Amino acid sequence: MTDPIAETLEACGSSAVFEVLRGLGHQSVVLPSDLRPIARGSVLAGRVSTVAGRADTWADAEQTLVAWVSMLSQVEPGTVLVCQPNDAHVAVMGALSAETLRHRGIRGYVVDGGCRDVEAIARLGFPVWCRFATPRGVAASWLPGAYGEPVTIGEVKIAPGDYVVADGDGAVLVPAARAHDVAKAAESAVAVKQRIRADIVAGIDPLEAHLRHRRPRNGDPS
Repeated sequence: MTDPIAETLEACGSSAVFEVLRGLGHQSVVLPSDLRPIARGSVLAGRVSTVAGRADTWADAEQTLVAWVSMLSQVEPGTVLVCQPNDAHVAVMGALSAETLRHRGIRGYVVDGGCRDVEAIARLGFPVWCRFATPRGVAASWLPGAYGEPVTIGEVKIAPGDYVVADGDGAVLVPAARAHDVAKAAESAVAVKQRIRADIVAGIDPLEAHLRHRRPRNGDPS
């Protein structure tokens, strides 16, 4: 499923996107720095679907399995699933679930918590960002709750329909209402940076190169 905004944001990267957002007055858009990709070199961008959950020691394994798989079946294809598990102990993603989402056309997964089967997920090529790895799964200990409701990760409020872009630098939220404009501005900023780089490589003085191309107001020269 194609998404031109997602593809542009992914090509530009989180740093360029952040600089545009900062220029527009958005500050609380960077997700916590300990949210890291399972596979080095992963890149991800897409419109967000959300889910939240909680620990439930009274649930049995069958109940948690049915609830989890039911949630996976609801995720809208072409989106990035963002999860707030409200739990710092269990893995809220594993290899089978990652493969399920991948085959359903989900672009990737970001969780404010743990994952397991991380080597298998890395081999699968399904982009996943998480805080930690653990062998402890959700069976009989965690239940998904609200699907399609706003969640908060760190200081960042995330609503369904927003966009997220994530890579080796981190993950950035793009509000839905600004996504198209941010993508266009980031693309322009990256193009200017490429022209500056080409001039520097060609032997032009760096200051002259920057002044020649005049970086966009929402861009960054680095």
